[in-house]
Amino acid sequence: MTAAEIRQQFLDFFADRGHKIVDSAPIVVKDDPTLMFTNAGMNQFKDLFLGNQEAKYKRVVDTQKCLRVSGKHNDLEEVGVDTYHHTMFEMLGNWSFGDYFKKEAINWAWELLTEVYKLDKDRLYVSVFEGDKADGLSLDTEAKDLWLQHVSQERIILGNKKDNFWEMGESGPCGPCSEIHIDLRSNSDRELVDGASLVNSDHEQVIEIWNLVFMQYNRKADGSLLPLPQQHVDTGMGLERLVRAVHTMQSNYESDLFMDTIYQLEQISSKKYGINEQVDIAFRVIADHLRAVCFAIADGQLPDNNGAGYVIRRILRRAVRYGYSFLGLEKPFLTDLVPGFIAKFNTVFTGLNEQASFIKKVVEQEEKSFLKTLETGIKLFAEEAQKTVSILAETEEFGEFLRSNSELNDNLKESLNPIHNVSDSMKKLSETMSSMTKPLKAVSESLRTINGEFVFKLQDTFGFPKDLTALMAREFQLEIDSVGFNDALHQQKERSRADAKKESGDWIVLLNNEKEGFVGYDYTETEIQITRYREVESKGKKHFHLVFNLTPFYAESGGQVGDNGVIKGTQDEDEISILDTQKENQLVVHIADQLPKNLKQVFEANVNTQRRHATTLNHSATHLLQAALREVLGDHVAQKGSLLNDKYLRFDFSHFQKVEKNEIAQIEYLVNRKIREAIALSEERDVPFDVAVSYGATALFGEKYGDTVRVITFDKNFSVELCGGTHVSNTAHIGSLRIVQESAVAAGVRRIEAITGDAADDYVQHKMKLLEQISTALGNPQDVMKALHSLQNENTTIKKEVENFAHAQLIVLKETLIANAKTANGVTYIIEDISISNASQAKDLCFQFKEEIDNLFCVLLANIEEKPSISVIISDSLVKHKKWDAGQLIRLWAREVKGGGGGQPFFAQAGGSDVNGLPTVKELAINFVTS
Repeated sequence: MTAAEIRQQFLDFFADRGHKIVDSAPIVVKDDPTLMFTNAGMNQFKDLFLGNQEAKYKRVVDTQKCLRVSGKHNDLEEVGVDTYHHTMFEMLGNWSFGDYFKKEAINWAWELLTEVYKLDKDRLYVSVFEGDKADGLSLDTEAKDLWLQHVSQERIILGNKKDNFWEMGESGPCGPCSEIHIDLRSNSDRELVDGASLVNSDHEQVIEIWNLVFMQYNRKADGSLLPLPQQHVDTGMGLERLVRAVHTMQSNYESDLFMDTIYQLEQISSKKYGINEQVDIAFRVIADHLRAVCFAIADGQLPDNNGAGYVIRRILRRAVRYGYSFLGLEKPFLTDLVPGFIAKFNTVFTGLNEQASFIKKVVEQEEKSFLKTLETGIKLFAEEAQKTVSILAETEEFGEFLRSNSELNDNLKESLNPIHNVSDSMKKLSETMSSMTKPLKAVSESLRTINGEFVFKLQDTFGFPKDLTALMAREFQLEIDSVGFNDALHQQKERSRADAKKESGDWIVLLNNEKEGFVGYDYTETEIQITRYREVESKGKKHFHLVFNLTPFYAESGGQVGDNGVIKGTQDEDEISILDTQKENQLVVHIADQLPKNLKQVFEANVNTQRRHATTLNHSATHLLQAALREVLGDHVAQKGSLLNDKYLRFDFSHFQKVEKNEIAQIEYLVNRKIREAIALSEERDVPFDVAVSYGATALFGEKYGDTVRVITFDKNFSVELCGGTHVSNTAHIGSLRIVQESAVAAGVRRIEAITGDAADDYVQHKMKLLEQISTALGNPQDVMKALHSLQNENTTIKKEVENFAHAQLIVLKETLIANAKTANGVTYIIEDISISNASQAKDLCFQFKEEIDNLFCVLLANIEEKPSISVIISDSLVKHKKWDAGQLIRLWAREVKGGGGGQPFFAQAGGSDVNGLPTVKELAINFVTS
């Protein structure tokens, strides 16, 4: 049986028992500030459990895309190393919202596993909640008695609060859970050790496959528990583990969910899976991470340096890094695996085919970028390794060994030269250090370690994991400072926790209201009542969250910022500022910095109409902009993000090259033409989703739409979109649009920033004023461009004359320096202060001297705009016979000018911040050559 057949059997089993099959929510979470990614099947039903939304179906079944790599559920570093953790996984789940409870959930679970999937009953164990004294909870005897109808007492494990009591967070719906585990060990191993003793012990072959959660309590902010008005069932079973259990496999990765990718990787890498453990880990990491990255991109999350985008970039880079380090893949390879991924999952999760070329391009460009970064990181490591070895060479134990072995000493000095070819330098140092293993062991381990903070920087900035850095360190007979690394990691986590810390009180209910309605499409002021509120503290600041029975305030979503404004008491005229309006799942939350004195009175709610109007102009203009982009650039253009506020609009879209100036002009012209056509808004609310799509409405990938949607149309042949934002009633109200910037955001994604209304008018006036100023400065010529070109040509001519003059001065300076050259101990030396405009002129002089003067030792000192410059060049014969090293000398002398520098044995340069040290450098140089 394939994984697809096993998945379908699950869905069909519960559909036959009255469950509605629903689509997976996007893997990227948009309206829940507590989550970056969907990490459990229950996320999309959170509002139902919280009572914020009424369940349309009492029984539901689905397969949900989940990602666990951040926050509490952080499995990333275990993925691939073991055989049962994943970043992205499918969570099969059946749900009851106030309908059936423990009896049906337990009996159906057992029936499905043992009668449909034919799992061996003798390999199955179950756990039930043992109770918790602190919470006043006793043993879940109801669940235990139900399980005793299917399994013997010995197969029931009593679990503590950590393992068998599920909580949504620090507060909210919660309840006991019952887990089903399977023992996949060989019969001989099972005879030696009872499987019950290995449940919840992180054994790779004794694993949890299904968790049945019985939500019957609500955890208050003070930690107390209250019974929920309705009891719910929330179950979750990882498809990957289920497929493994059905086939009694030793690893999740042996199923067709992963092996198709692994087979393709074998062909790409010419390596075989199942022979070398480190290579096998690389195969598993790549097969797993490919799914996480592709699903995230398809659902709208692009790799980035912040937030959720950083997590996706980190996953992608971990896959590339393992391919690079252990499979020898030094060119992009993940991009070649994307079509196979699309083919496998497209029938389950819609929209992947349409996104295929975009996903492939994004992955390819991210790979190329990171492979360059890898090279930079490896060079940094090589430099750090050189630094560590240099310190080692100065220790008493190792230094004595080197002094007694001149050949090894010379080899080591050569391998510590500044890096020009990373591969050659690393190979040379590795070979040298490998020949000195025994004497190195005599040196304290603390001196043979790579700095822990540096190791952390490599991981955090360049994506090198600690184990890869440790592997490279061992090639140089070095270790890494794990303690220092862990300290740096801990400090970063503490900083992140402090930044993210948010404490919320319980909701205080003032008025029972089944639904909080939004009236902001039609009204910007209305009378409202506060139905509930809570106190929230974040980053040391206290705010209040208010929920109204109805609201004119638009909550931030779809790229449009939330409204602000005021509410004013109708009894006491107490005025409270609404700072922002946010959506928490489906709840519209109004943020205020204080509470009204009388919470139960009626209030007049007033939206900041000036800000709303300017934001609305930008939102409607964005619809026109997207339509114009598709008309000018092509149908491949799809929205990838937006920001719409009262200042400007920002629109991100799929396109694989820079938008040329002539294309920008066409797009801007087309949008303004549509504005001038004064197209009336056509707004349709509560349109069935399928009907809206049949209109040709543009839907966003990665969005989960309801059964009915709102359709916004500006000319049915130009712009038809599904949208919940606020819009102008006629395009003429926008005034005009001006595109002010076009740039790249990520691989395959471009960004346009534009302004509308008064801001656009101000922009044009500023440009006109600037043109007038330029014209005045040029003497008001009839042809301004002709005058500018003439000025540019004149400037070019003057620059050439200045360069020729400077070159002539250098020739005179060169002749003077050669004439004043001195000799000492058979060496011709030039050590002089010179007047030049940049350090490259000193370099040019040095190499001319080297070509013309034998046995040369030259030091040129310069004060360039109050910045010291030192240049040293030495003839090859002196480098070879006297072992003189310009790089070592420059590093020593640079200290006198409070600077640094480096180079090769024959040439080096340095700069600094203190020109007063130049005379000392000159004296040191003369003493060096004449002594």
